[in-house]
Order: sequence, then C-alpha cells, then structure tokens
Amino acid sequence: MIRVGIIGGSGYTGSELLRLLVQHPEAEVVVVTSRALEGVLVADVHRHLKGFYNLRFANVDAKTVANQTDVVFLAVPHGAAMGLVPDLVDAVKVIDLSADYRLGAEYEAVYGPHTDPREAVYGLPELHPEVAHARLCANPGCYPTGAILAAAPLVKEGLVDEVIFDSKSGISGAGAAPTETSHYPNLAENIIAYQVTQHRHKAEIVQELGRLGRVAVNFTPHVIPSIRGILTTAHLLLNTMIDGEEIVSLYETFYAKCPFIRFNVPSLKSVRGTNFCDLSLERDNATRRLVVISAIDNMVKGASGQAIQNMNVMFGLDQTTGLWSPALSL
Repeated sequence: MIRVGIIGGSGYTGSELLRLLVQHPEAEVVVVTSRALEGVLVADVHRHLKGFYNLRFANVDAKTVANQTDVVFLAVPHGAAMGLVPDLVDAVKVIDLSADYRLGAEYEAVYGPHTDPREAVYGLPELHPEVAHARLCANPGCYPTGAILAAAPLVKEGLVDEVIFDSKSGISGAGAAPTETSHYPNLAENIIAYQVTQHRHKAEIVQELGRLGRVAVNFTPHVIPSIRGILTTAHLLLNTMIDGEEIVSLYETFYAKCPFIRFNVPSLKSVRGTNFCDLSLERDNATRRLVVISAIDNMVKGASGQAIQNMNVMFGLDQTTGLWSPALSL
C-alpha cells in the first residue's frame, strides 16, 4: 500500500485529492496538513467526505511528513512548494500541483524569484513517459492540459504553423478564495475574458508544444458561470492540405495508448468529476484551419486526478487505477 501525504489539504485541490484517493485500491492517505486547521477533522471541513476519513489536519513540517509517507502531494500556493521540496525529494516521491517546477529557467520571468532551481519532470503522462522515473513531478496547469493535448499530434508532425487557443473555465479554477472573476454577482449570467494575451499559463503551453515542434501560440482564457470544467477551442492553422480523415487517423495513432483520451463530442458535463480529456476534430475545407475542441474537468484531469495518474505511473501501477469512473453528467 502506498502511504500518501498531502501538504495543504484544505483547498479545492486538496479536497479533490482526498475524494479520489479514498477509492484508490493501492494508496492510503496517512497525513494531511493545514496550519490553520490543526486538529480539526478532515471530514468537518470537507463534509462530503464524512464517513470516509477519520484523519485530523496536522501542523507538521515537511520532514515529518516525509518520515510517514512514500509520496507527497503539494497542494500549496505558487511559491510555497519550492520551500518544501528540498526537505522531501531525497526521502519520498513528490508531486507538486503548484507552478513552482513546471517552467525551469522561465519561471522567474513569469512568476517571480525561485529559490530551488532543480529540474522536475513535467507531469503530462500522455507526452512524458519519463514520469515513471521521476522523483519530482511538476503537475501541469489546468488550461495547459486541455490546450496541449488538443494540439500535440499535429505540432509533432510539423503540420501546423500557428494555433489560437480560446479557453473557457469554471470558477473553481480561481481557487477557494473569492476574486473579482469568481464572485457570484460578477459571474452569474456572464462570461469574463481576463489576462487576454498575457496569462501565465501561456508559458507552459509554449514550452510543451515547443518541445514537439515550431509553432506560434496564442491563448485567451475566459471564466464562465460553471463550477467545474474547461472547454478549449483550438484553431490550428495548417501548413498543408491534409484531409480530415488523415488527421483523425494521426490523432488516434498518437493517443492509442492513452486511456484518458477519448474521441467524443466534448462537453463539460461529459467529463465532470473524471480524469478524461475528450477531443473532437473538424477540418474547415474552405481554409487551412483545423478546429480541435477539448473538454476536461479542471479539478481532476486539470489538477488532482492528473496528479494521481502521475502517482500511478511513478509507482508502476496502471494509469487508470483509482480513476476509472464515468462522469456525473447531470
């Protein structure tokens, strides 16, 4: 049994880790930390977990967590993980859900100063099989997950010059603390575009697609009045007149061994609560445009579910272990 620690268990990603791991046949959560909630029952904070956990939040340091566990999930704000990883990574495997280790040398230009510039494996298992050998896994951001998976096969084949990502996310992506774009009166019956050309997740998309080939990347995010999910419409400007059937075959071959990639009519309700990424493809025969639409649950495939998928790979388990379940579609 894999002994699991969660540092930062009070927020949305911590809550989702707990919800998903309680059903995992090969893992057991043994410690969950929160400085503000020390001694409080986990199920008194995450009330949907009543009857599933008797754990209490602990206020202990990273070394103490490492001594009790085999893997530690860091569900902490950006900038906090870099202060914890040095005390963890030599003792246990670490999966960081923040942005601290996703960008390497580019981190400081996007987020600010970095105090622990070690390398991590980017935790998108569909593109990075080396996750299997990682001690430190940098779990991807939610927007980049849906965007990268939508474009990767064509970029790798050198068939696209430019891609325009238009992404729409549920409000849970903003975290548990209310913000201007997640406060109900501002968002109800509304859609808000924000950080229109300079969202920090663009750097991840550029980095990962740049590893596959040369492509110009454009990205604009929106918040919609939905709790969960990200729907990304990717407009890929092709440099050849490849037909639609060839493109479908290329995508099916590329993702043939990826159990969480489905070719399905993408909708948020079809992936709600799951680790799936649903894709659809349509060629605009009048232009050089291919439209790829992806749908993910931002809290699962875009965060905690993908983190558990990475854990499965790192411990030699089937990727689907503890994650193979249908969506709550209504």
